[in-house]
Amino acid sequence: MHQVYVDLVMSVLLEQFETEKVFLEEYLLISEEQWQKWKKGEKNLPSEAMQKVKNLFTDYEWMLTQKILRQTIIFPEKRTIAVAEYKQIKTRIAQKWLSSGTAQVEIVPLKNNTHTSRFLDLKVSIQYDEWGYDDILNFRLPADIQRQIEADKVELLDWVSENLEETYVHEGIEGEEK
Repeated sequence: MHQVYVDLVMSVLLEQFETEKVFLEEYLLISEEQWQKWKKGEKNLPSEAMQKVKNLFTDYEWMLTQKILRQTIIFPEKRTIAVAEYKQIKTRIAQKWLSSGTAQVEIVPLKNNTHTSRFLDLKVSIQYDEWGYDDILNFRLPADIQRQIEADKVELLDWVSENLEETYVHEGIEGEEK
């Protein structure tokens, strides 16, 4: 189970920081040795570092990771596809929220400005009018998506309904295989 957890964390951190080195040096602020020992399951991270790892995910995404981990305990054969399954269910949930009319979608500025020209963050959220309880799903996508939407005069909601799963899940899988 620990390896699946590591795989999920690695997938998300590489989306947000592109390299482990940048993640460790600019965000997590721990040594490479500590990080590698944690990845191997040999040592726990300090609590502050673990909180930063958890903060790579929104609350809703964190809950999804827990469900994926539970699935891999019940069905060990899912361990090899856990990251792909996480991305797929995440996109399907976002599409379901949007098709029900309860969610909003927006393009948000990148938190990590190093790669702003290459990527954009897409945020799908449901708001409950109580501070801190919104459900949010974030997607890191290639920046040319925004140019495509603007050039084709496609509504963001329509683009998400038609293209999010293919762009986020399948391009992510191809990128991980390289």
